[in-house]
Amino acid sequence: MRSYGQFCPVAKAAQVFCERWTALILRDLSAGPCRFNELRRGVPLMSPSVLSRRLKELEMEGVLIRRPAESGGGTVYALTPAGEDFVPLVQALGVWGRRWTRRQLEDGEMDLGLLLFDMEHRVSPEALPPGRSVIQFELADQPPGKRHWWVVNQEGAAEICFKDPGFEVDLYLVTDLATLIYLWRGDVSLERALENGRLEAHGPAVMRKALRPWLGLSGFAHVGSRRPDARIAP
Repeated sequence: MRSYGQFCPVAKAAQVFCERWTALILRDLSAGPCRFNELRRGVPLMSPSVLSRRLKELEMEGVLIRRPAESGGGTVYALTPAGEDFVPLVQALGVWGRRWTRRQLEDGEMDLGLLLFDMEHRVSPEALPPGRSVIQFELADQPPGKRHWWVVNQEGAAEICFKDPGFEVDLYLVTDLATLIYLWRGDVSLERALENGRLEAHGPAVMRKALRPWLGLSGFAHVGSRRPDARIAP
């Protein structure tokens, strides 16, 4: 970890927080304890060796801890009180990003892995009818290996599946990656996406009606742009 060589508290905090990838790791851990492979989904361009090194450095700084997972064995990473103190800074960065960065995304910014990671933590299974419900997504613009995925909702939890879980599908959603990201970020409303055909929903009325409260959206979807040249997705 690089040092600014200063005693100033701002410099000392920036030495920890401003190291590349740290804010993104803290962003993902703010949703709750994560396993190593879960954290990798949130930073797919970060190599496993760099992630491992950053986690060790943050543990040495007292920002996170490793502890046994409550189920399934293995280890999870979780924020300490010192790490929790960084969360408002992460949230402030997200608010600034929504207000002041451009809205139109480039191809290299459309990260399916990050989208799925965020959705798995933020959708609301309790909004669906009692029992197990399965929602299948088809991203028509993606290669075959990334085109279909499923969300299994049961007992108040949601699990992303990259292979057919073998259960009956209750709701089919067909869209493209850009539309789903814009929808998730709050740039496009669910009603508008359905109306203009960018999103198709096939299933019983009770499931289609529950789609809005189930989807949840990004934690920053409510933040409006303040850029005079903001370009919102069509």
